[in-house]
Amino acid sequence: MRHIKLPSGKAGAFPFRLPPGALMRRRILSLVTAVALVAGSGGAVAATPAPEPGSVLSVLPGFDRLKASTTPVALNPAPRDLAVTVPVDGRDESLQEFLNKTAQGFVVLDGDRIVKEWYAPGYSQSTEFQSWSMAKSFTSDAVGIALAEGKIRSLDDTVEAYLPELSKSGYAGVSLRNLLRMTSGIAWNESSDDVPLHVSVSMGWFSTLQFASVRKRAEEPGTRYNYSSMNSAVLALVVARATGVPFHRYVQDRIWTPAGMASTAYVGNDSHGNGLGYCCIYARARDFARFGKMMLDGGSVAGRQVVPASWVTEATTPSPVNARYGLHWWLDGPDAFYASGLGGQLIYVDRKNHVVIVRTTLYNLDDDETMPMFRAVAAEVARTR
Repeated sequence: MRHIKLPSGKAGAFPFRLPPGALMRRRILSLVTAVALVAGSGGAVAATPAPEPGSVLSVLPGFDRLKASTTPVALNPAPRDLAVTVPVDGRDESLQEFLNKTAQGFVVLDGDRIVKEWYAPGYSQSTEFQSWSMAKSFTSDAVGIALAEGKIRSLDDTVEAYLPELSKSGYAGVSLRNLLRMTSGIAWNESSDDVPLHVSVSMGWFSTLQFASVRKRAEEPGTRYNYSSMNSAVLALVVARATGVPFHRYVQDRIWTPAGMASTAYVGNDSHGNGLGYCCIYARARDFARFGKMMLDGGSVAGRQVVPASWVTEATTPSPVNARYGLHWWLDGPDAFYASGLGGQLIYVDRKNHVVIVRTTLYNLDDDETMPMFRAVAAEVARTR
C-alpha cells in the first residue's frame, strides 16, 4: 500500500486492492458524482454533491505531484467593476448572478492583472479544483513540446510506432493527428464508455494501456469527429513512451515549472505508472489562469518559449471535420479558444480582447448562457482598460 498526502492536509491511503472504510465511502461518493454528471450531461446536476472544499475528492487510486515553480509568474490583483449582463429567460442577468449559480471559482486576467476574482462560500484561492477534461489541453501542449524536441517525429506517425502493444487493437494505423482531432475511428460513446474507463483505471483494475488494447475500430480514422477520452489517455502514453519519462514528470519539467506555476498541483494516475491524460489535474484557479495566459502569449512566459508558438497556432486551428475543435482545444470563433471540462470547467482565452477567464465548478452544463457571458466579460475588460 502506498500513501500520499492529500491537498487537504489529511493523509490518504490509495491501495491497489479495494480500500476499506472511509476511503471507500469517499471513492463511492465521487464515483456517484462522476456518473451523475456524465448521465446528466444534457442539463444541470444541481443535486450532485460538490467536493469537499480544499480537498481532493476522487475515485482515483493515486496522484502524482507537480511542484510549484521557483520563479512563479506574478499575477497582480487590480479589481475592476465589470458591469456585464446577458439576456436570460427574458431578463438581464448580471455577472454576479451568473457566478452565484454556475461557479465555485472565477478568475479574469487582463495581462498580468487580476481584474476579477471570486469564490463561492467554502472555496478560496488555495482550493485545488478538479480540471476534468481541461487536462486534455495540457496533454495537447505536452505533445506539441515533444514534437518540437524531436521525441515525437511527426503527427502523422501511427500509434503503434510508439505503443506496439496496440498494434492489434482498433488503434492500429491511427495517427497522432487523428487522436488530437478526436477522429481516431475507434468505437466509443463518451456518455457510456467514459464511465467504465474511469472506474477501471480509478480502482486500479486495468491500466490505460490495457483498456486501450481492447478498443475496436468503428470507422475509417480521420473521417468523423467523435469525442473520446480514451484518445487522450493514449496520447499521454505516447508522450511517456516517446520521451522516456513518466507523463507527469514531462508536464512538470516542460509545462508546470517553466510556465511559472505558483502552487503545488496533482495529476491523477491509473496506479500502474501512467498519467491519465484525459482528466484530473487538481490545481488552483490562478494556476489554470497562468496556463491560459501562456497560451494567449503564444506559448511564451517571461521571455522563454514554453510551448512552441507554431503549436499554439496549429492546436487552435479548426479541424477539417469539426470547425469548433482543434488539437484538444475548443474554439469559439476565430478570436477565442478554450480548455473545457465536465461540469463547466473552462480556461477561456480571448485573443481579440487579450483576456483570460477561468471558471471552476461542478454543476453547470449550460453553454447557452456561459459563452455569451464570457464574451461579454472579455469585451468589458477591454473596454475599461
